[in-house]
Amino acid sequence: MFSRPVVTYLDQFNVERRWVVRLEHDIAIPRFEQLRAQVSVMVAVGRLAPGQRLPTVRDLAHQLDLAAGTVARAYRELESDGMVEGRGRAGTFVVEEPPHSEPLRERRERIARLAVGFAFDARQLGASDDEALAAVTEALAHG
Repeated sequence: MFSRPVVTYLDQFNVERRWVVRLEHDIAIPRFEQLRAQVSVMVAVGRLAPGQRLPTVRDLAHQLDLAAGTVARAYRELESDGMVEGRGRAGTFVVEEPPHSEPLRERRERIARLAVGFAFDARQLGASDDEALAAVTEALAHG
């Protein structure tokens, strides 16, 4: 049996963020470790971006129906792993260059290659910067 709540919180830019967290209750893996592993994967694949603030310990514990100490331990383990950093009262944030973030680097490089190709094509068509940016904004809004 497991829980699959959707965690919602506001990041440092006041943007609503959502996670799906799956915690299994009838297995030997402690819940702090299950949470640590899932956050670690979200960081490694870029689902949690560098510099992004995580939910507070208290808020996450409440939403997942866990003890605050369980979430605090998961965050401490993530900090020990070099994935996040605590900034006191400002909160807990994903580090700028997480270890094992090769997929994140590859993703950034692929996006940069796509952008260069788009910019080249837009220039070939004689599009202005404003026209090109408007086209990207429209594509992102509907893609």
